[in-house]
Parts: sequence; structure tokens; C-alpha cells
Amino acid sequence: MLYKIWMSIVKEFLLLKRDLGGLIILFIMPLILVITVTIIQDSTFKTVSDTKIQILLVDNDKGSVSKTVFDNLQNNNAFDVVTQIDNQPITEEIARENVYKGKFKLAIVIPKDLSVDLQAKVDQNVQNIVSKMGFTDSVAKPETSKVLQQKEVKLYFDPAVQMSFKTSVMNAIDKMISQIETKSIYTTFQNQLGEENTKFDQKSFITFKEIIPRINNKEVLPNSVQHNVPAWTLFAIFFIVIPLSINIVKEKSQGTFVRLLTNPVSNLIVIIGKTITYLIICMIQFYMMVAVAIFLFPHIGLPPLNVEGHLFLMSVVALFSGFAAIGFGILLGTVASTQEQSAPFGATSVIILAAVGGVWVPVFAMPKIMQIIAKSSPMNWGLEAFYDVLLRNVSFVEIIPKISLLFLFFIITTSIALFYDKKKRTV
Repeated sequence: MLYKIWMSIVKEFLLLKRDLGGLIILFIMPLILVITVTIIQDSTFKTVSDTKIQILLVDNDKGSVSKTVFDNLQNNNAFDVVTQIDNQPITEEIARENVYKGKFKLAIVIPKDLSVDLQAKVDQNVQNIVSKMGFTDSVAKPETSKVLQQKEVKLYFDPAVQMSFKTSVMNAIDKMISQIETKSIYTTFQNQLGEENTKFDQKSFITFKEIIPRINNKEVLPNSVQHNVPAWTLFAIFFIVIPLSINIVKEKSQGTFVRLLTNPVSNLIVIIGKTITYLIICMIQFYMMVAVAIFLFPHIGLPPLNVEGHLFLMSVVALFSGFAAIGFGILLGTVASTQEQSAPFGATSVIILAAVGGVWVPVFAMPKIMQIIAKSSPMNWGLEAFYDVLLRNVSFVEIIPKISLLFLFFIITTSIALFYDKKKRTV
């Protein structure tokens, strides 16, 4: 029994050796992919970006509000404020044209008399409140209220920018204007009460503080490496579906599989041999990705992957993810009749599983229906198990449900493949 399995493994390695170029691609492609994607996404995990976004500011106000907006934007490390183009002041028309052509990502247009009208509106509201409080004797009677039109700060965005960028900028501008309004209200109250010694604390009373998890009394800050290495390792592991299914189809088309069956070897032995062979490949892929993340990333400006205390559990997750990928590859190779069927279907299905499983887009950002569908993707089970180990610092017991699902997926797909093959040969 063990000898038959060993010879089956040797046979699989001989088959792989014939396609050495494809085997090299199987190892090199994921490494290039994880390095490229991690470099691209690294800036989104940094608190301070090295690259500033140039934005246009059209100041039609020339007052305190526009100055505050300019100062806040200029002090923000993410933005570089531009107020002139070719040494000429920017108008709204010029700003709109430059943004819509993609030369700038954003233009902010501050309306005329914003500072004056804001102060007038605050004065009106404060005077009304003070008079209703019975201070009309000590405070000058308000003049006839002037009807003030609502002011609009216009934002022009490059049509190609993402919605998340738009939302974050609009929230930041709204917060700035709210702070300015609040400060104006406090100052006006102080003036209306006529007491110079009265001081209002204008600092925000409610603040926010992120509580960062600690391991061994050290803060654990998530970074692009911790998110991308598990995700693209899973993608690489599942990509073995393609060579595995192609090899099974080759055996059927070349008559190798029939010759194997004429020997005293069951189909189960053949599948066990394939499983062990491709599990070895999966684990080599995993350890190569981890090695690159630990030793190469620091030399190209990326944070290293910290696997201290996690490597064993990560290896367990990678092993069971390999089982799931192999089961899917065996099923596809058994059902497919030609390489033209198995190769494109295998590649497409792996990409779909990756997209649905949260490798490209986080599951929480998907529509509700897709979040439900994501729970059925083996890539999602593996990815969540990796995150549990690497980011949530869970124990082995807590990842058992997810790795059990991965192994169950392997059992089900392999059983279907065996049943289909037996049914087909007996018809």
C-alpha cells in the first residue's frame, strides 16, 4: 500500500518535471504578484503618505473662513494646495476645466462673502437667543434681520477618482466648516455678553482614541504585508488547480490513466499520490511567500512580515487550504474532457473564488447578497483563518471550524470526482 502510494507520488513528480517551465511560473508568478500588489497598497496603510495630492483652491471669499480652510489643507500631509496656475490666480472655470481633464484630482471653490455672511448669520442667531433670555436692556437691540442666502462650498472631483476619496474629502471639509462655525458662535456670545474676561473653552470636548491590540505588551499595528501575504498566498495555492486538472486530462487523453487501472492500483491510490505531491508544492509556495515577506520586503521599503509565534498555525491553515485547492483541481480534471476545457475554466473559477472570497475587495465592503455568497467560498474560509492567526492572535481551537470546512470541501469534491469517474467507466 505505502509502496504504491510512493510510486504514485514519483509518477506525479515525473509528470511535473516534463513541464519545468510551467512549474517555475507556478512559483515565480505568486511572488511577483504579492510584491507588486503590496507595494501598490502599502501607502493606504500608512498614516503619512510620501506622495501629496495636488488640489486647486479658488478663494472668492478672501476672509477668515477661506484662510482657515487654506491653512488646514496646507498643514495636512496628504494635500498640496495650488492657488495659481502659470502665476495667474485660478478662477472657477479654470479649476473645473483642469479637474475634468484629469490634471488635478480636486478643486475647492469657496464662495464670495462667506466669512462676512457667516458672521452675520451667527450674530443674528446669538442676538435672538440673548434677547429671549432677557438681556435686551444690557444688549443693543438687534437691527432688522437681513435675509442671508445659504452658502455653498463647491467641490469638483476628477471623474476617475474613487468614491471613498470623495467621501473622505467631503467629510474633512464639512468638519473644518463646522469647527469654524462653532468658534464664531463662541466668540460672538463672548462679545454680546460684554465681558472681556469671559472665556469659552473651544477645544473639542468629545475626542476619539483607537485602542490598539497588544501582544507581549507591544502594539500590533496592521499593515499592507499582513493583509496581502495571506491573500495572495491563498491565490497562489488555488492556482495549482490549473496544472493539476491539466495533468489529469492528459492522463486520460494519452491513455496513461487506463494503463494505471490495468495494474493492481485503485483510483484512490492515484488520487492520494496526486494529493501528497501537490500538497508539497502548496507548502513550498507558502514558505517561499513567507520568506520573501520576511527577508526581501525590508530591502524594498516594505514592513517585514512578523510571524513570531504564528508560523505553525499559519502552516496548518496553508496545509488545509492546499487540501481544498487540490480537491477542486481533481474534480475539475475528472469532469473536463480536454485541456481547452480545464485550463480556462480553472483560471476563471480561481479568479471568481478570489473575488468572492475577499482577496481583492474586503467582504464587509460588498453588497449584502455578495457577503452571504462570500461565506461559501473556500478562499474566504482560508483567508479568515489566516487573519485570525496573524491579526487576531487566536489559538488552534478557534481556527478548527474554518480548517474543518476546508478539509470537508476536499472530501466532498474528491468523493464527487471518484463517483463521477466510476459512473462514467461503468456506463
